[in-house]
Amino acid sequence: MELYTAMRHFADSWGLLAMSAFFVCAVLFTLRPGGKQRAKEAADIPLKDD
Repeated sequence: MELYTAMRHFADSWGLLAMSAFFVCAVLFTLRPGGKQRAKEAADIPLKDD
């Protein structure tokens, strides 16, 4: 039971911080300059003829 309590406290504090940081980084990565062109190129891959 003591391990459960320790893991719960860790998840409540550092786990939430880590998930929030990951979310912010994912949003910033998606909205970075030049990302639109690379996303368009990746979206067009299935439509290219061999």
